[in-house]
Amino acid sequence: MSALAVASLPVPPLPAEKTLLAARLIEGLDAQALHWLSGYMAGAAARSVSAGALAAVAAPAAAVRLTVLYGSQTGNAKRVAEGLAERARAEGLEVRLLRADAYPQHELKNERLLYVVISTHSSEDKAEPPDDSRAFFEFLAGRRAPRLPELSFAVLALGDSSYPDFCGVGRSIDARLAELGGTRLFERGEADVDIDAVAGPWLDTALVRARERSAGGGESARSAGGAVVPLHPARSAWTRQHPFQAEVLLNQRIVAGDSGKNVRHIELSLEGSGIRYQPGDALGVWPTQSVTLVDAVLETLGLDGAVPVSLQNETLPLRDWLTHRRELTQLTRPFLAAHAERAASPALRALLAPEGREALAALLGGVQLLDFLREHPAEWDAGALVAALRPLAPRSYSIASSQERVGEEVHLTVALVHYRRDGEDRYGAATRYLFDLAEGERAPVFIEPNERFRLPADPARDVILIGPGTGVAPFRAFVQERAARGAAGRNWLFFGNPHRRSDFLYQLEWLQARKDGHLHRLDVAFSRDQAHKVYVQDRLREQGAELWRWLEGGAHLYVCGDASRMAPDVHRALLDIAVEHGGKSREDAAAWLDDLMAQGRYARDVY
Repeated sequence: MSALAVASLPVPPLPAEKTLLAARLIEGLDAQALHWLSGYMAGAAARSVSAGALAAVAAPAAAVRLTVLYGSQTGNAKRVAEGLAERARAEGLEVRLLRADAYPQHELKNERLLYVVISTHSSEDKAEPPDDSRAFFEFLAGRRAPRLPELSFAVLALGDSSYPDFCGVGRSIDARLAELGGTRLFERGEADVDIDAVAGPWLDTALVRARERSAGGGESARSAGGAVVPLHPARSAWTRQHPFQAEVLLNQRIVAGDSGKNVRHIELSLEGSGIRYQPGDALGVWPTQSVTLVDAVLETLGLDGAVPVSLQNETLPLRDWLTHRRELTQLTRPFLAAHAERAASPALRALLAPEGREALAALLGGVQLLDFLREHPAEWDAGALVAALRPLAPRSYSIASSQERVGEEVHLTVALVHYRRDGEDRYGAATRYLFDLAEGERAPVFIEPNERFRLPADPARDVILIGPGTGVAPFRAFVQERAARGAAGRNWLFFGNPHRRSDFLYQLEWLQARKDGHLHRLDVAFSRDQAHKVYVQDRLREQGAELWRWLEGGAHLYVCGDASRMAPDVHRALLDIAVEHGGKSREDAAAWLDDLMAQGRYARDVY
């Protein structure tokens, strides 16, 4: 804060030197830190404590600060890290919670106690760090990473065992911190999509070890913790563990009957729930497996669905386990390994070897559980099957509405996952569940915040929205929000799909938004409407000069949709635009994009 800025404030009841100290204290603090500080000072004022008393309640100098660092693509790692930080604070530990892209890398050499909670953002052939962690991951792997002989650390890795490189990013960070000389406090946790089954015990151990390492974690620290206002706003009563039963208001097909896709616009009621969300957030949905699929699995294995199965102090009929609690549409590496032993199959065992990586990826990505069981017969009993199958997890869908427009509703844009194999239909678990819901029925849902995919705080900023297919969903919410709030910034949408006539999602809404002045530019790419295929990345290159001008003028850029091909293709197009229209080298263009991402001006919601 400059001296001029300090002078412009109301005259404080402080000596001049104290005022300057206060200005220096708050310089560079974010909103969360400022709220914490204000609560701390308010608590001190209420108790009328002296400067000496303030020093007495401050955390002891000898205490070891715990840093909780997280990297999250969809919000799960953030949720777990926040839970860890809150529990540690409640026990009087000194804690700072940081997203990986906000972490000052030069401070790593001074860390003494570090917990890392990070997800692996996987495609079918490789593991990648979340967008918010790329710079930290590269720094840690590079030559500038410092030696860490005084660091104690632990890593909780989140992943998806239906991909071959399960928890690959967390494993790499764990190994690298040890290689740099850090001391691993306890073994790395590796959580599948049933996150809490691993995260819960890991967090318990993490707190025990943090208390042991924190020399100042006694009563004085606890007193300091109790003297401040809460750091986080009250959360919704409806969570992943306790979802809201939302009534279906509308379930409508929004592509033509002859389209190669089946896409639905689904509207759900949140009336009476008190649920709030922001554009960019996702809706978590707990699906139920189809009766047809459950019957087919039972028949293939020759098992009786009425047999009771007990697991983790719960007893249910096998059919109920398979319908409500177990994953049946995705094949996972752990189940494949267990099945290979039961089948005594050398071919399946070979897939688990390092040289079988490509074949394993193809199998996990292309074959559902039912077909795998039919092609590789083996005997299973009910209890062993339930224990080996991965727990059913909720699916997340980008929210396609703004509450400024729709009130106590939430809208989704969902494409049915469907194909045929050996003359039979195969579906995605959640998309089939959602498509089969009739109006008036209810679905268990909860909000998954996505703080890295937010509209700019400054409503005068321009935004560039790149969302082919159902990736357009959050941008419907963005445009609705900007229109409702009267944002002065311009909105530019790039949309793509196979055919204009049959696949132009929300066409009438976009045209009306253009007419009303809420959508300033619309560029479309219908890949199959001409002899040569045209995609959104081609439209980006065609509009490269104007796109560069928008970005140089401070525009924010957003990408949503397919992670395996579309997002990398769009990224390459942006690099080409920076080279051609920005006069940058390839290396400088890559650094420029990394900087946009670090600023929050280049955000991706890809899957």
